[in-house]
Amino acid sequence: MIPFAVLFVLSVFPFVLAAPQPQPSPDTIHVPLLRRNPHNVEDLPKALAALKGKYGIGSTTKKRAGNSASIPITDEQNDSSYSGEITIGTPPQTFQVILDTGSADLWVVTTSCTACTSDMTTFDPSKSSTYKVSNSQLTITYGSGSVKGTAAQDSVGFGGFSVPGQVFMSATTVVDNLLAPGVSGIIGLGFQPISSLQTSPFWETLYNSNMLAEPLFGFYLERWVTSSTVITDAPGGSLTLGGTNTSLYTGNIEYIDMPSGSTPSYWFQQVSTITVQGKTLQISSSQGLAAIDTGTTLIGAPTSIVSEIWAAVSGAEALSGQYAGMYAFPCTTSVTVSISFGGTDWPMSSDDMNLGEFGTNSAGTPMCVGGIFDIGSTVGTGSGVPSWVVGDTFLKNVYTVFRANPASVGFAALASGLDTSPSGSSGANPASITGTNGLPFPTPTTSSALSSHKRLSASLAAFVTLLVGYVLVL
Repeated sequence: MIPFAVLFVLSVFPFVLAAPQPQPSPDTIHVPLLRRNPHNVEDLPKALAALKGKYGIGSTTKKRAGNSASIPITDEQNDSSYSGEITIGTPPQTFQVILDTGSADLWVVTTSCTACTSDMTTFDPSKSSTYKVSNSQLTITYGSGSVKGTAAQDSVGFGGFSVPGQVFMSATTVVDNLLAPGVSGIIGLGFQPISSLQTSPFWETLYNSNMLAEPLFGFYLERWVTSSTVITDAPGGSLTLGGTNTSLYTGNIEYIDMPSGSTPSYWFQQVSTITVQGKTLQISSSQGLAAIDTGTTLIGAPTSIVSEIWAAVSGAEALSGQYAGMYAFPCTTSVTVSISFGGTDWPMSSDDMNLGEFGTNSAGTPMCVGGIFDIGSTVGTGSGVPSWVVGDTFLKNVYTVFRANPASVGFAALASGLDTSPSGSSGANPASITGTNGLPFPTPTTSSALSSHKRLSASLAAFVTLLVGYVLVL
């Protein structure tokens, strides 16, 4: 997710709280992360609008003494969102929150929430002896709804680390369907400049206080989009705070510094080329600024580039009306795409390019929705607004490292056995990435059956930004 300057508009009143002081964490720890909430094809227009709102589109290595924590991630409902477990309060209350490198704020729903459902775990401030509330009222507006609450402070724990005075939003009003069942909020993993709360994000507090062994964190995201059944929740990969998990990638991590002139806010990279069906498109510097966003499921690119991308796929057609910006192609076509940020050309699984069957064309050919969409052509340049949003459609294909110093993003090839198999999950052995704290990955839970790529409800989830977090209120 991206801060209030982008996907959601946030109004913040003056709010000043003492800087949180982190406490030393125990040994390396693994904490599960989850992926949630599939959506139907009819939800795509709202999702696209919300994503554009998030990014404001259409408007204008020094090693430290510290610890690292390897946190298991849970994939919910076939790659619709990824989440992890945090605690808030004294004694700690536990919540599942979306992991979002496209925003920088933490918020959770509270017991005062007026529209929360019984399947949401809510934070009870009255049960925490360390909770402090301010008079600053916040409103986070999404493409199809908003979240309202109050700025507060309390002890927050994540992956064995603890920050006793972390600033977060205590949400009291959440629009219907903004969060998927079981999800209580979002934890932003971007930089402070995009914080709507105008405070240091949890991970950055750890970094600035020399709590991390290394100034970085690494993601490996599982894939269940090809499963023939809807997976309610399943092993979703691993997030390592303060280091990387060498068992999850092979070869070297290729770090590329943030583009010259950009200020760390989002995790920026510069798209240099994208290759589709063997045709390579050169991307100009004025159209290539990309936010690397774990809170977004698909890939969004400028209008002219998206048109060229789908022109390279035989039989592809632009969708219209409420689906404008999306493209469909013959379901029998395997769409091959790779992308480069100035170094290695990273290939993506064709499974990630196929969100599911949309209908038939005039000739009666079954058509499927593609995983790259038109994000618009009125994106400002040089002002910190990205032209691209590169989400999980790409990130499931690589091991990704977000490094604070020097500010950069790194990618590496997945270790043998972690790449996606055509039959369903990525074939990773959850036991191989379970942490020393013994936290296990959830056992895959299935629900209603579906045909692979026949119901957009399992992979469309793949579309939205944080489909559950800033999730697109659908």
